[in-house]
Amino acid sequence: MTNFHLLARRNLLLGEGTPLFYEKPVHIVRGEGVMLYDAEGRQYVDMYNNVPCVGHTHPRVVQAMTDQAGTLNVHSRYLHEGILDYAERLLLLHDDSLTCAVFACSGTEANEVALCMAREATGGRGIICTDSAYHGNSAEVGKLTRQDRPDRADPEIRSIPFPQCYRPMGDGLSGLELTELYLAEVTAQIEDFAAKDIPFAGMLVCPLLANEGLPGIPEEFMARAANVVRAAGGLFITDEVQSGFCRTGSWWGYEVMGFVPDIVSMGKPMGNGLPLAGVVAGKELVDNYRKQTGYFNTFASSPLQAAVGMAVLEVIESEGLRENAADVGGYMRRELKQLQAECEPMGDVRGYGLFIGLEWVSDRETRTSDREGAVRIANQLKDKGFLISNAGALGNVLKIRPPLVFQRTHADSFLTAFAETVRGL
Repeated sequence: MTNFHLLARRNLLLGEGTPLFYEKPVHIVRGEGVMLYDAEGRQYVDMYNNVPCVGHTHPRVVQAMTDQAGTLNVHSRYLHEGILDYAERLLLLHDDSLTCAVFACSGTEANEVALCMAREATGGRGIICTDSAYHGNSAEVGKLTRQDRPDRADPEIRSIPFPQCYRPMGDGLSGLELTELYLAEVTAQIEDFAAKDIPFAGMLVCPLLANEGLPGIPEEFMARAANVVRAAGGLFITDEVQSGFCRTGSWWGYEVMGFVPDIVSMGKPMGNGLPLAGVVAGKELVDNYRKQTGYFNTFASSPLQAAVGMAVLEVIESEGLRENAADVGGYMRRELKQLQAECEPMGDVRGYGLFIGLEWVSDRETRTSDREGAVRIANQLKDKGFLISNAGALGNVLKIRPPLVFQRTHADSFLTAFAETVRGL
């Protein structure tokens, strides 16, 4: 079946407008490691997919999945030692204050749990996010998405301009001066909740601001924002769905930013493709949440989830993928920054570990965003066998986020293709 016919069938069965990457979509039929293969046998280097963090069809993960599915998989209301072993091992990777877990099946569900946990603990309702965030697509979590749109207005949700150094709120300011400026926005929203008699519950952000475009965050902002939120009686929640599980070269994005949150949500990479997500917090918060809500999830806290989640952790540790992310990611950023000198549209190169953002502009001096140019580059790289995409608040950031098994040889191949592409502009 041709891609034309597949697309027509997709629109018929799944609805018009179901999202797809690339002007000419790719029909992927197989994956292995960092490689994906289409129906005609052409190979692509996957440089975007955060789900198979230890690589597509990793044999150790596949074996764990197969063995457990062939032994037992039931809902969450039976005792099972494997679930407890997984929770214990996962919690040991977090800060010592985060001692208890709630499991779910998606990042959206995890963020729902986190929001509810904060609201139950504080008795508040008001939540602060950024104006270009994405944390999921349920009715409640979806209220936090793109708060810059008037149709997203909700009295219990407030947003701040996302803190950044590339297009900051104030020109000519130092990092700490910018931090003060953005912290004032947090304080203003807390005060607005109070003025409108809406009790404050907390703030939810990705610690790297991934969907906002992975901007350079003014120094100390996250740590100091957490202090401001706590002083006002709220809880600080970090969404580690994109930034967690060694993506940055550290286990968690909050480690990179130098602070400890009250509640952490996790998702995508946890199960390497199996739906698995979770929330960790202090035991008092989790116990109160369970007492107040009676939460359960039929498909979460399952033996299958535990077996696969454990296998992912074992692969990351045994194969040194945290160290690999730091090494290869640092190498790529250094090489891209060298190329930036001869590539006018590459306005900024930033990121952490194997999570890189390239700000694409039509004028470097004025920093005018160029979404169309970013889309064009992503499509040209796809034709060369490298899959990335455009993202960010303005849609003009080339987002590079390969599986953690991505090696220097893959990086060199990409860098060659990228250089050829931009020199042909």
